[in-house]
Order: sequence, then structure tokens, then C-alpha cells
Amino acid sequence: MATDTLKSNTGARGASALRRILLDNGALSALVVLVVAMSLLSGDFLTTQNLLNVGVQASVTAILAFGVTFVIVSAGIDLSVGSVAALSATVLAWMATSEGVPVWIAVILAVATGIACGLVNGALVSYGKLPPFIATLAMLSIGRGLSLVISQGSPIAFPDSVSVLGDTLGGWLPVPVLVMVAMGLVTALVLGRTYIGRSMYAIGGNEEAARLSGLRVKRQKLVIYALSGLFAAVAGIVLASRLVSAQPQAAQGYELDAIAAVVIGGASLAGGVGKASGTLIGALILAVLRNGLNLLSVSAFWQQVVIGVVIALAVLLDTVRRRAGGGSPTPAASGASGSGGKGAAKLVIAAVCVAAVVAAVSFFNPGSSGTTTKVGMSLSTLNNPFFVQMKAGAQAEAKHAGIDLTVTDAQNDASQQANQLQNFTGEGVKSIIVNPVDSDAVGPAVRAANKADIPVIAADRGVNKADTATLVASDNVAGGRLAAKALAEKLGGKGDIVVLQGTAGTSASRERGQGFAEGIKAYPGIKVVASQPADFDRTKGLDVMTNLLQSHPEVTGVFAENDEMALGAVKALGSKAGTSVDVVGFDGTPDGLKAVGTGTLYASVAQQPKELGKIAVQNAVEAARGKKVDSMVKVPVKVVTQKNVADFS
Repeated sequence: MATDTLKSNTGARGASALRRILLDNGALSALVVLVVAMSLLSGDFLTTQNLLNVGVQASVTAILAFGVTFVIVSAGIDLSVGSVAALSATVLAWMATSEGVPVWIAVILAVATGIACGLVNGALVSYGKLPPFIATLAMLSIGRGLSLVISQGSPIAFPDSVSVLGDTLGGWLPVPVLVMVAMGLVTALVLGRTYIGRSMYAIGGNEEAARLSGLRVKRQKLVIYALSGLFAAVAGIVLASRLVSAQPQAAQGYELDAIAAVVIGGASLAGGVGKASGTLIGALILAVLRNGLNLLSVSAFWQQVVIGVVIALAVLLDTVRRRAGGGSPTPAASGASGSGGKGAAKLVIAAVCVAAVVAAVSFFNPGSSGTTTKVGMSLSTLNNPFFVQMKAGAQAEAKHAGIDLTVTDAQNDASQQANQLQNFTGEGVKSIIVNPVDSDAVGPAVRAANKADIPVIAADRGVNKADTATLVASDNVAGGRLAAKALAEKLGGKGDIVVLQGTAGTSASRERGQGFAEGIKAYPGIKVVASQPADFDRTKGLDVMTNLLQSHPEVTGVFAENDEMALGAVKALGSKAGTSVDVVGFDGTPDGLKAVGTGTLYASVAQQPKELGKIAVQNAVEAARGKKVDSMVKVPVKVVTQKNVADFS
């Protein structure tokens, strides 16, 4: 009887301890809930390969977040870490390739770049008295701009000796995960065992009290922001190693993920609270969410909604836990009936979180019969009508063919696209369609699919240094030449023109710009008076064109590298569009063709994106079934004017 009682008490204490650990760590509770939910909803989630994928996908965010933890604990903020990461990687690649500097020196210079950016942030905050938000926001812009200046807007190949950081050990253990763990241990050591770590908590708790206690607060802040810059540099090197290229536009928006990971992990933006383990858990929550939602074929648009809701629930649970804990009058009262009520309340909140996550994911998961052919499709962006049409054409063909097509949105982020292809490979889809953000950066992920014997179809843009079953694409260079010829002939071979460029570093912008430049050389009477990027965006096209008209009011023609920018230029030109100024766009989107029909847009180089998506799916299905497909399928481009727009509309 005594033995039974002892076992019962031991079991009860064990269960109580487990419950206490989970309830006293809101972020850990949320992570456990997510892992359980994803495991129940997807049989592909809880596999060794997929869990390693989650670790790799969390690594860069976690390393950035470790650095941001130092800043947030000291009641600061650092919005520049994404740009500093990109700048550091760009410096390394540029020094090692273009300048011929030994790789080990280039690595030191890259790390020094990150530290220097952090020191500038710290100096602006400490001695310049700038709010941390403003100081680091300025560095965000400076870092990104310098990265683009150094690289001239194009990716730079990364040294092979450093690219091993993106590989695996023994063919299975990812190096980025090891780097993440190492940087996490360094963070924990700094925060818990060093003078500077204790200073961070003191400054974050009460800066004035810390100063009066003898702390040299200004100098400490320099060190704190320098540490953040150091961690950003390491994250940038790891990211570039994964992509085997330094991308000038890499890590955009990562600063928000890093801050979210720190806050989800239990840190307070008011300062004085935070730890390395919590930050790691926060980064893992974000990675598990994105990985699981990809596996569940949740719409790319709904993924953002679900991620936001789960982040809010995780932080809410932790907030309620803190308030409930703070309300306990004394430790002796912990066994009182009131504490039982608080524990029950926590359990109810945890249960609500579980139900909310499972219900949301289940609702948005379309499911699969398990008998249909599964195909994954990663598009560079869905924030552009051209790719939205490509998606529509692909989905229509998938429905007609009776296959299960999962479409993801890389949001013009090469790293995110690599993660998506990793998820498709781990899920074991029958074939993959990829519309690369960057042809070089997507190479490693496609090679991993090659090893898994999954055929890959490249759509609109090719893949470098990897095997693809076929390339379904329009010729962007030829399209640029057609645009130059159409605009030049409309202007009678003379005039001043403006070129609106797409997002710097993207292959579409480079190729269309190259074709247009080559084509316009045949017309010496035409002068390009300005060439400015507007990021394939209509609003930016409007703003850039409005500004250019102030300095070049005599302009008679405009070439925009997509219809969205062209429509922005048309808006800026007002009544001049189609009368004294002729505008040529690219893509043949519905809005662009409508403007061609009304005469405000002179022409658009139509690529037929729906047809491109349709043909890509057809080839993916054929390749999945082991049939031979052509190595290249060209979707013809054509200049659309008022004379033939009816044929396309």
C-alpha cells in the first residue's frame, strides 16, 4: 500500500512538474501545441528530415534574434539587422571574388562590417541621443543601399570554402543548425555569466538607476549594439552560404521576424526581461508554423493570417501567465484554493489556444485523398498580377488533370523559396514547379530535389547549377528588344525616354533591361535620359515617374519593365499619356491590356502567363509519371497594341 501511494505521489508530482513547466513558459506551451497539432494534421511533419528542415529554416531568424535579444533586454530596438546581414554577406562575396582578397580575410571584413554598423547604431543612440527606432531605421536604409551599390543590384557568387556553412555534416546534419546552437549558447553565456549581460538587464530595468549605480551606460550600449551587428553578420554569412550567393535584397523583413521571435520567447519590449532559450523557442514557433502550413497546402494568403493569429495567441498566453503569477500574494499561498483557480484558468487558456490552432489549420487545409498526384509550385511573388495569372492557369490545369497542386508565395525572398522547396522535397511530392526569385540562389534546393529523384520544372526563369526536366518560359531578352522596337518606331526614331526598372537583382529586371538596351541602340536618335528602379510596383512607378517629370519635362516616351509600373507612369503623366508621351509596358496583364485598349498605354509585351502556368503543370504531370518532356518550351511573346488587343483580351 505504501509503495502504491509512493508511486501515485511520484506520478502526480511528475505530472504537476510537467504542467508547471509548460504553464510557466507560454512560448514553450505554444510550441508544444503547434508540434502536436501539425503532427496530427500532417503525416509528413514528424519525420527526421522535416524536423531538420525546420531547424535549418529557423537558423537565420534565430541567429538574428539572438543579437536582437541583447538590444531588447536593454530596452532598445534594432530594425537594421536584416540589412546589416545582407551588407555583410555582400562585402564577403565582393571581397573574395571581385577584389581577390583571401577568403579568411574577407570573412573577417564581413564580420567587422556588421560590428561597425552596430557601433554606428550604438553611437547614434548613446551620444547622438537619437531614439533607437530612428537610429536603426536609418541604418536599415543605409545598409541596404550600400549592399546594392557594392553588388550593382546583382547577386554575387559566394566562395565555395564558406558555402560549406550551408551544407550538411555526414550527409544529414545541417551546419546552419549547429551554428544556430553555438550562437544560442554564446547568447546564454553573455546574458547569464558576464558583466555586460548583467548590465543589459540593469539598463533595461531602469537606465537612470543603472547610471547612478556606476554603470557607464553609453559605453555599454555601444557594446550591446555591436553584438547585435556581429550576430547579424554571422546570420548573413549563413544565409548566403545556403543560397551559394550574396543577394543584395536578402533578409528583407527578417528584422520583424527576429523581433517577433524575441517577444514570443517572453522578452519585454520595455526591457529588463529576456533569455536565449525563449528566443530560440520563438524562432522555432515561426519556423514550425511556416513549415507546417506549407505541408498542409494552406493558401499562401491565409498563411500570413494564421501566423499572425498564432503569434498573438502565444504572446497573450504568456501575458496572462505573467499577470496570474504576479497576482500571487505570497509563496505560501501557492497551495491555496485561489492558486488552483489560477491554474485552471491557465489550462483553459492553453486549451483555447490548442483549439484555435487546430481549428484554424483544419479549416484552411483543403486536404488530400492521398491517391492523387501531388505537385508543389513555388512562385517568386503573388504581389504581381502576372504571377497571379500564372497561378490561375496552373490551378485550372491541375483541376482539369485531377492532381493536387500546392502553390506557395516566396514574396521575392530567395531564402524563403529555398525553404519552400525543402518542404516540398521532404513532403515527397511527385514533381516541383519553381519560378525562381533568383536563378543561382534556388540551385541548392533544386539539387536536393534532384537527389530525391523529384523532377523539377522551371517556369518563366531558369535554374543555374542544377538539373531541371524542362524550362517553360518566355524570352525576356527578346521581349525587351520588341519593346524597344515598338517604342522607337512609335516615336519616329527620335526623342527622350525614361526607363522604369524592376526590383534590383531579379533576373526578370536584368533580362528585360538588357534586351531593351540592346534594341534601343539601333535608334541613335533616341536618348535614355533617366533610368530608375520602381520595384515592379504601381505606386512606386507613380512616385518615381512624378519625380522624373520634374527634371525631365521634355520626355516623349517611357518603357516600364512590367505593366504595373507602366500604369503608375500613366497615372503620373495624366493627359500626356497616349498623346504627347507614349508608354510601353511588359507582361500583358488584364489591367495593362485594358489601358492599351483605351490608348493611355501604347503597347505591352504580352507573355500569356495563364498559358505559361498551364504548360508548366502539364509538363510537371508528365515528368511525375516518368514520361520524357522537352528540355525547353517557349511560350511566345507578342507586342499588343490597340490594333490587336481584342485578340488577347
